[in-house]
Amino acid sequence: MAESLEMMKITGYKDKGFSSAISGNPYTLMMNPTELKWNGKIEYTDQSVPDSITPSQKYKFSSNKKLNISIDIDCTGIVDSKRVHMEKEISALSTIVYDYNGDIHRSNFVKIQWGKDFIFKGVLKSMDVTYNLFKPDGSPLRAKVNLDFDNYMSITTANQKAKKKSPDVTHLVNVVEGDTLPQLCDKTWEDSSYYIKVAEYNKLNKFRQLRGGQQLVFPPIIQPN
Repeated sequence: MAESLEMMKITGYKDKGFSSAISGNPYTLMMNPTELKWNGKIEYTDQSVPDSITPSQKYKFSSNKKLNISIDIDCTGIVDSKRVHMEKEISALSTIVYDYNGDIHRSNFVKIQWGKDFIFKGVLKSMDVTYNLFKPDGSPLRAKVNLDFDNYMSITTANQKAKKKSPDVTHLVNVVEGDTLPQLCDKTWEDSSYYIKVAEYNKLNKFRQLRGGQQLVFPPIIQPN
């Protein structure tokens, strides 16, 4: 039995939790996109490492994932005989992704869904419309709409992800023969520059020659507000 065709849908939401949809129907694409473009970037900063001429790359941050979708709107009646008004199509899409929503004092949060596996939650960054076929009177019949979205993550979720190896948490570290304090700091916090503070806290005089089997306390480096 052939699988039914799933069309991509775009839904607007009033809240950051994507639980309160705006009134009206989601925008259903007339034709599914032929490609989806993801983009993400990771930033690092170079820092010097004791006893090394090669700088270490310290993780700085990961940018929000970005999604680009190019969709086609065809109002000639060939694709869908009931959807032949370009102005209505653009207005319906713009209301969901672009227009200012007075209830929340901003544009909507947006969920893009294609079948069961593809779900993207974000906010629109840009919307470009190019008309490429017209009636004799100049009314547009076809358009290509380019949409750029940023992934949206609530502050609570972002904080939960950032706490995985935070310097404001105490760590107990077991030393293996050959370990150095800068290496352990880099492994624990991805920042070797804290080694002097750890040495002072553990009252270490020769922190470059650690003893295998000993246990060190890596204290909270950044005190919470």
